[in-house]
Amino acid sequence: MALENVAITGLYAGILGLFVLPLSAHVILNRYRAKIGLFDGGDPQLGKAIRIHGNFTEYVPLALILMILAELNDAEPELMHTMGLVLVGARLFHVYGLGVSTGQSVGRFLGVMGTWLVIGGAALYNVARFIGF
Repeated sequence: MALENVAITGLYAGILGLFVLPLSAHVILNRYRAKIGLFDGGDPQLGKAIRIHGNFTEYVPLALILMILAELNDAEPELMHTMGLVLVGARLFHVYGLGVSTGQSVGRFLGVMGTWLVIGGAALYNVARFIGF
């Protein structure tokens, strides 16, 4: 595969990139409401918004890096779309789950499991390709 041909990962990176905008806006609006410029100042709504945004920005880049490497390592388009759709769905579930509860929730569970599935699956795919599978 040519280095520049990573259109499938590009699609899902674009979709997920658009998620960052409302998550960031949510943090900014909460900062404005609480009049807190740094950290969360003990404000639970701001703290929650920061963690939702933070969790997204902690996990999504690694998943996308592993996906782009899998695509460059000739992963089938069906596999790439499956990983992309699972990741997008997982992140939607996670944002929803954290939005409705700071404790356990089905959304958080599905979000974490889906994200880990993509990270683990893409990581294993890349290792397998390296060792000749």
